[in-house]
Amino acid sequence: MAAPTVVLDSSAVLAMFKAETGWDRVVAVLPRAVLSTVNAAEVYSKLVEWKLTREEQMKFQAMLVNLVVPYDNDLALRTGALRATTKEFGLSFADRACLALAQRLGVRVMTADKIWAKVKTGVEIDVIR
Repeated sequence: MAAPTVVLDSSAVLAMFKAETGWDRVVAVLPRAVLSTVNAAEVYSKLVEWKLTREEQMKFQAMLVNLVVPYDNDLALRTGALRATTKEFGLSFADRACLALAQRLGVRVMTADKIWAKVKTGVEIDVIR
């Protein structure tokens, strides 16, 4: 895989799966995208919530498997450090894990969550809709 240029938030991945506004922008960056195991878990949880069959879930998991980056201690520390600057905007643990990975890699984040555009973390935020 080429060096990543974007970290995907689970909201962007889910928009792609449901063909929602901005889905085509997500597909366009897939060859150079990554996502944290934390965000992958969010995606897989949604697939269960949407009552996809196990076969359908495995199909989507196969699409993502090469994009997933393990969540490690460095990312845990970075995620914790982001709490102070993101709390007022209501960003979740998974949101901060996504931002932490982007910080570490020095790349932008692609999300469907508009509130992220207001957060000042030093990470470029690309809102797909």
